[in-house]
Amino acid sequence: MLKKILKWTGVIIVVAFVAVVIGRAVYFVKQDKTKAVVEKIHNTKLALADVMGDNLPPVPENPDATVEGVDQNKNGIRDDVELAIFAEYPNSAKTRTVLLQYALALQMEVTQELVNTGTVIAVAQEESRAFVCIGDVVPRTSSQFDEETDKLTNFVKEKQLNTEKRKEERTKFYEKIDSYASLERICDIDLSTLPN
Repeated sequence: MLKKILKWTGVIIVVAFVAVVIGRAVYFVKQDKTKAVVEKIHNTKLALADVMGDNLPPVPENPDATVEGVDQNKNGIRDDVELAIFAEYPNSAKTRTVLLQYALALQMEVTQELVNTGTVIAVAQEESRAFVCIGDVVPRTSSQFDEETDKLTNFVKEKQLNTEKRKEERTKFYEKIDSYASLERICDIDLSTLPN
């Protein structure tokens, strides 16, 4: 009887050890995946060619068929939103820059394959950075600074979050948020290098 108890105790210990080893391995694989996705999020930047309209996509046939929408030119910005920004601000590369950067950050909310606290924080940092960048095109001396920045951010948000499903997905995405620090760099493109 004692032999049987010792045998089963040994089996249980071995099984528990194997389970812990497998659990830790899965944990580290997930951590590595998260790290890679976070790095990709932070390395996704707006290109000058996108700001200047060198890569404008055609008008999408059904831009609201999916939550992600259509991104024919593969720049990370939904085509209908990109075209709306160009239509509204054809003569201001600076305004297009900040709005396209903001649209890119908002689009990241619905295109992440891996959604966990780490990736949500990375996207939130990029969105925060883009939001601050919008303030760089509005003169700080303007008495309507808040009104102007709200107008610009709302322009993109209304285009980006134009269906109930997109709004729901954004809410679900941010359920995994935790506290985070803002990033130091602000605009992807130095606004002083643009003509208007």
